Amino acid sequence: MINLSILISSSEVSGPGGLFDINATLPLVAIQFILLMVILNIILYSPLLTIIEERKEYILSHLAEASEKLAQAKELTAQYEQDLETARKSAQLEIANSQNIHKEILDIELDISQKYIDSLLDTISNDLLDKKKTALDSLDSIVQSLCTEVESKLSI
Repeated sequence: MINLSILISSSEVSGPGGLFDINATLPLVAIQFILLMVILNIILYSPLLTIIEERKEYILSHLAEASEKLAQAKELTAQYEQDLETARKSAQLEIANSQNIHKEILDIELDISQKYIDSLLDTISNDLLDKKKTALDSLDSIVQSLCTEVESKLSI
């Protein structure tokens, strides 16, 4: 590789121009550069920037819409959870009331059954006492008759 400083120092200036000749080409290249920059800006970059801006607005609008829908979904979720909690509490209250009613009905039926059984036992015990009294009376009469027979046989 050739050293650049050696190349610059060894170059001869053999007339106008040389290695760095600044004449009409430099402004012409600058004008061409600016003209191409303006043309590219009009033809390529402006539509591209417009499309990028539209895409950005589209994305931002959809993000805003999505965040609104998310907020609505959160509100609905909170409302449904509150409704569910209310329904759960009312169901528990209804179950408790139903249990109390069934307990009262069971207590009433038990009282009725106990009274019926008590009255049935009283009837049966009274009936047995009557039969016992009847049996004792008949047995007493039989014993009396046997006693009289035994006395009559003994006296003979």
